[in-house]
Amino acid sequence: MFERYYPQNWPISYEGLIHTAIALGVATFLALALHWIVFKLLGRVTRASASRIDDTLVAKIRKPMRWAMIAFGISIAAENNALIGDGWDTLIRYLMPAVIGWVAFSFVKGLAAGYEAQLAVTGEEVVHRGYRTRIAILSRTARVAIVIITISLIMVNIPGVRDVGTTMLASAGLAALAVGAAAQPALKSLIAGLQMALTQPLRIGDLVKVDGQAGRVEEIRMSFVTVRTWDERVMVVPTSRFLDQSFENWSRVSEKLTGPVMLHLDPAAEVEPIREEFERFVKAHPLWDGRNLALLMTEAYPESIELRLSMSADTIGDLFTLRCEAREHMVAWLRKNQPDALIRHRLEVEAANQRAMGV
Repeated sequence: MFERYYPQNWPISYEGLIHTAIALGVATFLALALHWIVFKLLGRVTRASASRIDDTLVAKIRKPMRWAMIAFGISIAAENNALIGDGWDTLIRYLMPAVIGWVAFSFVKGLAAGYEAQLAVTGEEVVHRGYRTRIAILSRTARVAIVIITISLIMVNIPGVRDVGTTMLASAGLAALAVGAAAQPALKSLIAGLQMALTQPLRIGDLVKVDGQAGRVEEIRMSFVTVRTWDERVMVVPTSRFLDQSFENWSRVSEKLTGPVMLHLDPAAEVEPIREEFERFVKAHPLWDGRNLALLMTEAYPESIELRLSMSADTIGDLFTLRCEAREHMVAWLRKNQPDALIRHRLEVEAANQRAMGV
């Protein structure tokens, strides 16, 4: 009953198994040796290069290329060994798309990471935001496409899946309409993400104001954008929101900005001494970039006047600090030198009673 399970009754001889094992071992060894030699030479080339792109790319594809070379070596061995070929011909139909997809996925990922590493050490930050945004969106789109194509190629080689796909071909039109209707928001976000990569109304690192909140763009995906506010909250905004509605991008061209400090003073205030003190303080401040500096009376009411103190700085963060310190300094200076210029709405009951009683 169990005679067929005895090794001596197997249709494969021990010599055939030994030859097969030796062939697999030699093929794997030669593939690994070739992989080591190739990447050793590539390592020398990348170390001699000043660019960081090739270093990152070679590091990312090293592992998938090792398995790709092993698969190539076994394929060569299968041509000369029938025992290997019988099983390998079936396995390679599923393995080859997976390995090629892995190599392509790692190549795109390594290329994107290499360009980002290169941008991090060269050039101006504001200029490279557009490149980083385009790289992030396009590389992510390419990786998703590679995964979908790889899975599709593997499933096509499965007989059951292929048969099901053939029988459902007649109803593909109705299915496409149903999927299209259900996936309309996703398709809209996908198109918006691609449009974002091409037109770049905002980029990673830009300071934007959307829905009344200001913050830095941290991540741009196909369907949403993350914005981190000054108090470290993270806003998740649909990508289509930036294309369908208006928003403020404070660093679209440059980080250099001009910002105001508004002072509401008594109409009796002397404006010229205030202007002189403001200009003296800002000119001596290390954060002022020397571009814009002005004090203007923008409004005059019966009860008050409005002064706009404008100044500029190299970055948005520097401008915020400069405005806060200028506001604090000017209020302190007014309190000391022109106390009557500060608007008061106080009712001093005790002092009024004393004056009424003639004390």
